[in-house]
Amino acid sequence: MHATIEAKLRAAFAPTHLDVINESYQHRVPARSQSHFKVVLVSETFTGQRTIGRHRSVYATLATELENGLQALALHTYTPQEWSDAQGQAPKSPACGGAGINA
Repeated sequence: MHATIEAKLRAAFAPTHLDVINESYQHRVPARSQSHFKVVLVSETFTGQRTIGRHRSVYATLATELENGLQALALHTYTPQEWSDAQGQAPKSPACGGAGINA
């Protein structure tokens, strides 16, 4: 699923920066799961869009994955200027109550 998410986001948004991070291990899921991801996406296409619009466009791009096993998607969407202002850093993900516990 990781490769599919990355390919779809690259095709849809032509990002200047993209991180797709599998954070499934931090949740109560079977080992080697691909169900919880953090996405850091920097794209010119976000210029002039509010956060909710950006997220909706990502959800639409990944609709099939969200219907077929992708349970959680932490989105950090930026314009190139916002990414520069953030000094190339997205917030760290909070710890999950089930972190490190695999079913």
